[in-house]
Amino acid sequence: MTTTLSTLETPALLLDAPRLHANIARMKARTAALGVTLRPHVKTAKCIEVARATDGPDAPPGPITVSTLREADQFAAHGWTDITYAVGLTSNKFAHVRRLLDQGVALRVILDSVEAARALAAASAGWPTPVAVLIEIDTDGQRAGLPPDAPALLDIAAALVGPGVRLDGVLTHCGGSYHCHGADALRAMAEQERAGAVRAAERLRAAGFAAPVVSVGATPTALFAAHLDGVTEARPGVFVFHDLMMEALGACTLDEIAVSVLTSVIGHRPDKGWTLVDAGWMALSRDRGLAGEFTDHGLGLVCDAAGQPIDGGDWIVTAANQEHGLIAHRSSDPARRLDAPVGTLLRILPQHVCATAAQHPAYDVLDAAGQVVARWPRFMGW
Repeated sequence: MTTTLSTLETPALLLDAPRLHANIARMKARTAALGVTLRPHVKTAKCIEVARATDGPDAPPGPITVSTLREADQFAAHGWTDITYAVGLTSNKFAHVRRLLDQGVALRVILDSVEAARALAAASAGWPTPVAVLIEIDTDGQRAGLPPDAPALLDIAAALVGPGVRLDGVLTHCGGSYHCHGADALRAMAEQERAGAVRAAERLRAAGFAAPVVSVGATPTALFAAHLDGVTEARPGVFVFHDLMMEALGACTLDEIAVSVLTSVIGHRPDKGWTLVDAGWMALSRDRGLAGEFTDHGLGLVCDAAGQPIDGGDWIVTAANQEHGLIAHRSSDPARRLDAPVGTLLRILPQHVCATAAQHPAYDVLDAAGQVVARWPRFMGW
């Protein structure tokens, strides 16, 4: 059923299908050129239809990465069986992992401590299907994992013994790439990520452990890597949609951002220069993206109903209450007022699309003419 934006209740989460497909094609061409398997991180979209678009209309379900076991459940129920759960595993999730394995899911999990490895090896000893394990490597000092040269790497590998576990290799995510300024810095960070992961895998192999998988992640490093020698797969996620953070890094342009929030003007405060809309932080999230390091777009960049930035991008959501967004000129000059009567439809480009999409139950999908042609549900929770 085709409808128009004017018939949607706002706020609504819009997905531009042509941009989505173009972004997917770009990443698939990129990973093919780098000679690695694309294992997209589905946490960004949390949507079956987006994952199908990533695989291709006639392709079987391919390898994916998830950030919750609920995601694994949802995708497994729709035919995806090659799944990496890329969050450190704890014992209160062992039973859930077992259920997925029993359903025929080829599940990989990650961990980064001897304690976790021993606990999993002991708990899985009687499982009919072994669980594959990747040791998480920290290649940028941003989050979890072991440094590539940490002595404990081999201790963890040695603890992964028993009939219920299998060491498959290493995994890393270079979140530091989100703080790189310029293409040269992004290429250097991509090489740091690649080299660290490969170094850890080489140490495992030299010590007699199997490490067939070398998995790296992040959209910026996948797009800027000079090469990925020694790597077997990449796990970008936000590439399907992009957002203002990716635009700030140079990973996309504004007209490649595929998701926006449709909102209606509900009032004005002329004394303050505000235009009020019905998209507050419940629709946009409170994520400010990279405002402290790059251009500050507040809680989102304001566009007209067709998705074009107004006045070259001078209007932003400067603040938000639960259901009210406050739009003002980025100069903070109250004399600058947006010419948008009550009822005017606007679109807000998100700072961090993962956080913004997480506020909504579904995407209203637009075709090339800007008509709503489908509604794709997304799921939430753990």
